[in-house]
Amino acid sequence: MRYIAEISDPIHHYVYLTEVERDVIDTPVFQRLRRIRQLAGAHLTYPSAHHTRFEHSLGTMHLAGIAAETLYSKGLIDDDLIELLRLAALLHDIGHGPFSHLFEEVIEMEEISHEEIGSNIIRIKLDEILNKHGYSAREIAELSIGNSNKKFLNDIISGILSVDAMDYLQRDSYFTGAEHARIDAERIIKSYDVYDGDLAIDKSALYSLESLMISRYQMFKAVYFHKSVRAAEVMLLHAMIEAKELNIRSKVRNIDEYLSLTDDSMLNMLLNSNKRSSSLAMDYLDRRLLKCVFEHIIQSRDKLSYESSSLKEEIAREADLSEDDIYLDISKAPSLSLTSSKDKPSSLILVKKGPERTYEIIGLEDLPLINSILGYMNMIRVYTPVKYRDIVEEASNKVFNAIFI
Repeated sequence: MRYIAEISDPIHHYVYLTEVERDVIDTPVFQRLRRIRQLAGAHLTYPSAHHTRFEHSLGTMHLAGIAAETLYSKGLIDDDLIELLRLAALLHDIGHGPFSHLFEEVIEMEEISHEEIGSNIIRIKLDEILNKHGYSAREIAELSIGNSNKKFLNDIISGILSVDAMDYLQRDSYFTGAEHARIDAERIIKSYDVYDGDLAIDKSALYSLESLMISRYQMFKAVYFHKSVRAAEVMLLHAMIEAKELNIRSKVRNIDEYLSLTDDSMLNMLLNSNKRSSSLAMDYLDRRLLKCVFEHIIQSRDKLSYESSSLKEEIAREADLSEDDIYLDISKAPSLSLTSSKDKPSSLILVKKGPERTYEIIGLEDLPLINSILGYMNMIRVYTPVKYRDIVEEASNKVFNAIFI
């Protein structure tokens, strides 16, 4: 690798760039990621959490480079795959919309994900630059969304062993100040191996991997599912969903329109939309957050389903309020990262060094620490404006006591 530039980074100290990486980063398409926060509205609870998809993408590329060089040094990949993997990692979040994952909840009826949008952006908007340097935009796009025919490369980009998770957990922990992500990323990455086309790790790195998994679980509880963080996100989500005159969902089908969307541009659109959406957006800007009046979190092996519309109607009736004053937040997250093929992870491949290298497939349920958190975090919360706090709290307790007791 011939590096021509370096970027100072608080997580990895320095991130080095090749010529093709610099040219990609300098495009307006990539620079847009500076204007999309990594954690949407979390900065209203954790004031320093203003970091963006831009620096996360750089960090993920950096770790992917270490991963590729590790596999190359072990004779497991050719050197031409090193840059390919770095570019795919650099561009893995290029398709995120405003407020990151929140936007996907808005456009879910369009049945398209940020990964698919990102793949289209790479093929259409970055094709010329990548081709100029001798790289296939199609191949990079496929790998960036986990569709490479080499499964172990997909698993480096996303999944329980992914460099994506190793960067965002450390970065989110650093910028929120939540000390929950003590991760020895290089220890895990430099233990990478390949067995029968799948990504494996050295058995001696298992403790570091367990720490990574537990860190993710703790970050969900302390940051991603924090009740005030979710309050801000619920407000943004409802503001976008209810701004029907903006035709937000239609913008995913037009790449140029989509690329004009950032956190700030979306907020400006919401502020100038209908009364309800603009009011939520203004309250968000001024940090007049909704209040959480009920919370129930269940750790279970399966996703739990609740009929949100009937629950909302019942709470509103009990409180003698409009349903517009009741905000039901039903969130579910797998306690471990999904695999690159979006399945629940079930096992690990461990490599044991000795006179002969041996491989062992171990079920995650056979790891006591991991077994204790396997499954899903299922969360139900009820939010309401502060003036209705007491009455909605009482109504919510009545409704949910009948369900959970």
